[in-house]
Amino acid sequence: MSRVLVIEASYLAASVFFILGLRSLTRPDSARRGMQQAAVGMLLAICGTLLHREIVEYHWILAGLAIGGAIGWPMGMWVPMTAMPQRIAASHMFGAIAATLVGIAEFDRMGNGAFVSRPLMAALGFEVMFGSLTITGSLMAFLKLQELVPGVPITFRGQNAVNGGLFALTVALFLYLVWQPDTAWAFYLMVVLGLVIGVSLVLPIGGADMPVVISLLNSYAGLASSATGFAIGNNVLIIAGALDGASGFILSIAMSRAMNRSFGNVLFGAFGAPPPAAAAGAGPLPVRAISVEDAAVQLAYAQKVIVVPGYGLAVAQAQHAVKELAALIEKNGGEVKYAIHPVAGRMPGHMNVLLAEADIPYDKLREMEEVNPEFPSCDVALVIGANDVVNPAARTDRGSPIFGMPILDVDRAKQVIVLKRSMAPGFAGIENLLFHAPNTSMLFGDAKVSLQRLAEQVKQV
Repeated sequence: MSRVLVIEASYLAASVFFILGLRSLTRPDSARRGMQQAAVGMLLAICGTLLHREIVEYHWILAGLAIGGAIGWPMGMWVPMTAMPQRIAASHMFGAIAATLVGIAEFDRMGNGAFVSRPLMAALGFEVMFGSLTITGSLMAFLKLQELVPGVPITFRGQNAVNGGLFALTVALFLYLVWQPDTAWAFYLMVVLGLVIGVSLVLPIGGADMPVVISLLNSYAGLASSATGFAIGNNVLIIAGALDGASGFILSIAMSRAMNRSFGNVLFGAFGAPPPAAAAGAGPLPVRAISVEDAAVQLAYAQKVIVVPGYGLAVAQAQHAVKELAALIEKNGGEVKYAIHPVAGRMPGHMNVLLAEADIPYDKLREMEEVNPEFPSCDVALVIGANDVVNPAARTDRGSPIFGMPILDVDRAKQVIVLKRSMAPGFAGIENLLFHAPNTSMLFGDAKVSLQRLAEQVKQV
């Protein structure tokens, strides 16, 4: 079998594994297998690429594999779940850097565009334009999630007009390059403007929208990779980039719908801004605290408990503690389910992955549409670190920035116990009316410690 056939066969097999992996990721019980299938596909793609005759020598390639593996292994094994969104943003940045550098290298190799055809220039231009804005966009998402940059929207007067003008100028440069491929100044100016747009695009976006932003940046990185494939004639890059770009875009749409918001509102609405100052004379809303002992009594005698996990569960690393408490409730004859909101946490599927880490059975996880009708018959809804996704203001307050966002109907449970460190608002930066409802009790403190103490008390009831 010739080398070309081996390369194309490995690319075909890699593409099949990518598609199978993406399909497996649609269900929690097959997600782990999907990651393994995708990893096998990537290994096949790398092996096929290493067989290309165009490779002159392997020293730098082997060095890159060694350095990349040395960085990737600890990122995958040691990064805690709370930092997983930042890790994903960093991964998008690395992928975009690779795509952009390949585009720049190809443009330079072809005499700064002198020997580039218009169709090839279209691929190169698309590659570096989306690649460069994804580099800085992902970097800003990382900095916001890591809280090195304020998570609230950073805006100024006329910002949308400035961003729109920058993007229009970048697109105009792209079209000019397709018409005149040998215009080096336009190519490099387009790269610089793309880097600027990435910063200006993410700065005005608040923390509540970071899951959508990460998904959208994933789509941009995929589009840049697919364009790279067209530019250098690599089939597996075309297929993998198209899969990445399309899936990321579809996921972004699904998440925007889960928040009842449009892309335009996500990108330009400055959602997640600090809450407006309270009206003069407005008194504090009532809050009812509860002791561990009283909460344990409610849980011990409850026949139906719905656990609502949020980002606070990830911060406290309390997934194993909640599993232990759930086992005790079930031992007493109660039923325990887990309500999963599509945008709970800081990335798509954050809560699913977190609960899977504690080996919580997949059949106990319920999506929002499935679990909401069960809250009125629920004896206790146990909210652990969730905030905006359980805020009744989304249904009742037309002036709220989250009005219309589908939420988990936790307030309709018979009793609600909220585990939270303080009364601080969530990513949307607004007051949560659930915390002040007459059927809600607040158990303040670290979620993991509180759950462990609850488990000890339930054993004694």
